Amino acid sequence: MKRDRGREGGRAGVEPASAPDEALEVRGLGKVYPSPGGELTVLENLDFRPRPRTLTAIVGASGSGKSTLLHVLGTLDRPTAGTVTFGGRNVFALSSGERARFRNRSIGFVFQFHHLLPEFTALENVMMPGLIAGRKRYEVASEAVKLLESVGLADRAAHRPGELSGGEQQRVAVARALINRPVLLLADEPSGNLDRTNSEDLHALLARLVHERGQSTLVATHDERLAARADEVYRLEGGRLQPVGAATAGETGR
Repeated sequence: MKRDRGREGGRAGVEPASAPDEALEVRGLGKVYPSPGGELTVLENLDFRPRPRTLTAIVGASGSGKSTLLHVLGTLDRPTAGTVTFGGRNVFALSSGERARFRNRSIGFVFQFHHLLPEFTALENVMMPGLIAGRKRYEVASEAVKLLESVGLADRAAHRPGELSGGEQQRVAVARALINRPVLLLADEPSGNLDRTNSEDLHALLARLVHERGQSTLVATHDERLAARADEVYRLEGGRLQPVGAATAGETGR
């Protein structure tokens, strides 16, 4: 039976853009940094194709390259070798301007620290990427209100970041990441700066976005509780990814 996407996406206010023909695929990915006395290889001949509309967790030791991988997948950093494609399109073959527009339109980011603009309200922070993308203000404002409602912050829309708790700030950051209906949501240690209660609330929110809205989501995490919620779990070790069971993911994340 065909799913009612309008009803399914209604809680979050927008329908995600991700679709099977926009799937992420990584081939032969490499990332090398110059270092004293030689080179540091962080990613090496890495192949990866997460299933669309799922929550995928990347676990691994500190310094294994999880953040580097997410930065490359989000086009914030260029790979040394290999390709990153969405729907068969190599994003690093685009010009820098085209890549920036793709990133703003198609990738949502949530980091360990929320990076909200302190002088703007929660609503204005959520709206910002939509306005940068050139969308109509009234349309962006309407979607931002619904997104704040979906993350449980409808009554905090007029508050600035300094007036919000850490957990609330991170939920605003999630809503902001969704405003342009991204193909892929990337979250880098999203609960790393939160206490246990707020972490659990954030983990539940990310899982709900995937399972109710079909939002393709990729998280890098040390938190075994978040990894346990994932549909797929991969360990990053020696520059490469290997699939692991969610039940044992925590053993690799510490």
